[in-house]
Amino acid sequence: MESLLNQLPIGLSIGAVLLLIALGLTFTFGQMGVINMAHGEFIMAGAYTAYMLQDWAGAQAAAVALPVAFALAGTMGWVLERTAIRHFYGRPLDTLLLTWGVSLVLQQAARDLFGAPNVQVVAPSWLNGGVTIGGGTLPYNRLFIMALAIACVAGIWAYQNRSAQGRRMRAVMQNRELAACSGVATARVDQLTFFIGSGLAGVAGVALTLIGPVGPSIGTYYIVDAFLVVVAGGLGQLRGAVIAALALGMLNSFAEFWTNASLAKVIVFAAIIVFLQFRPQGMFVLRSRALT
Repeated sequence: MESLLNQLPIGLSIGAVLLLIALGLTFTFGQMGVINMAHGEFIMAGAYTAYMLQDWAGAQAAAVALPVAFALAGTMGWVLERTAIRHFYGRPLDTLLLTWGVSLVLQQAARDLFGAPNVQVVAPSWLNGGVTIGGGTLPYNRLFIMALAIACVAGIWAYQNRSAQGRRMRAVMQNRELAACSGVATARVDQLTFFIGSGLAGVAGVALTLIGPVGPSIGTYYIVDAFLVVVAGGLGQLRGAVIAALALGMLNSFAEFWTNASLAKVIVFAAIIVFLQFRPQGMFVLRSRALT
């Protein structure tokens, strides 16, 4: 029973990691319709940012790297949007092929710069240990990731609903032509949206350094699950992404406890396929007055 209870904090932490990764895709995929396979490499860029800052910040590198990783990954996304993706809006399959090629280039660049072996980022000393909840133990590093995910969700919600720029972004994503006719600079909104979505991937990369080593392929381990979170929660729906990430994290944790890692993935995929048979548009759907 105690071992079973230990899966609860593990599931919550897995859900928090998936949520951090999926938050960026909620912008770029859920709202802009861009299948960005290079999102995983923006995660990698954030993780390596923490690794590079170790010589300067020491054990506090993971905390110090958060704003730097956001800016670096966001800039990479902005450059990608300006140079290539803006020519492929409305063509999701083309964006998939384009960004997949970019992801391969970035992975090879990471191997050339840092080498093939994985590297380790030392976690701050105040993240050592954990807190006991019932019969389970929740490590401080995973608790920090949960708090970081909550902070990011709160920040995104406030940006979308309480700022003028966030309302412009929602307007463009819901009806680009009408927003343009209303005087909204849609190209500028696209740039900022992609910058924020990519920057959040960098933050997720820093979080991943707290629970494992960093390698050129770190993003590819999570990118498919993150897309599943966005699809299951509903495209562009923040509350759907939160619920779907926690649900998939808990399902994966308990399924792995009863079986093994490989079979747990199969169970998660099967559960999502069954769910989408009943809710093909995800948990939540954007309300619209458009005639269908």
